Amino acid sequence: MAEWAAKRFWKAAGVRPEGDGWTVVLDDKPLRTPGKHPLIVPTERLARAIAAEWDAQEAVIRPETMPLTRAANSAIEKVAPQFDAVADMLGAYGGSDLLSYRADAPAGLIARQAEHWDPLLDWAGKSLEAPLKYTQGIIHIAQDEAALRNLRDELGALDVFGLTAIHDLVTLPGSLVLGLAVLKGRLTAAEAHALARIDEEFQAEQWGRDEEADASALGRLEAMKVAEQLWHLSRP
Repeated sequence: MAEWAAKRFWKAAGVRPEGDGWTVVLDDKPLRTPGKHPLIVPTERLARAIAAEWDAQEAVIRPETMPLTRAANSAIEKVAPQFDAVADMLGAYGGSDLLSYRADAPAGLIARQAEHWDPLLDWAGKSLEAPLKYTQGIIHIAQDEAALRNLRDELGALDVFGLTAIHDLVTLPGSLVLGLAVLKGRLTAAEAHALARIDEEFQAEQWGRDEEADASALGRLEAMKVAEQLWHLSRP
């Protein structure tokens, strides 16, 4: 038996102002989240991008082709009701940030990590007032509590859509510093992804590429690019 899939039932998707934001309408019917909440986003640009995803659907609705719609649903249904808990979870990455844990061999990898990661830790120390220590190996290193508080404050200052955007920019590379660097315009999502994969790329150069690992990395990159897009589109 063929798997059931929802079929397209509207002729055109549009947008209109709604409260303090914008909503998407399908033949003038306002779009709702899967949990039946009104789908209201902060900017017209984001609403139009979501509407374009719906307009691009053909006979059958394919949710996997609508990443901004799914992100908006998550912001409204998952992040908004537990904003502080999500910010705390992401803030905890500062205490075990990828950039703070370096290889202890070989020399070429040590040098490459230092070349590319040291400037980001310097930036975090100066621009975010969050100087983080680093070590070689995987033994936990305690970070300064004031630095961690300042990183958490950066998250707390975001709105719901900003916190939703930074989620994948932090969790996928495993670095709060990299995620904040994308939001602050210090890096692009693609650059952050590349910086998080220095070890993997070094190993690929030595031993050859792994198709499965490369496919997984590409998936993470695409998700980070969507998160970056959500961030920019949701800004006033």
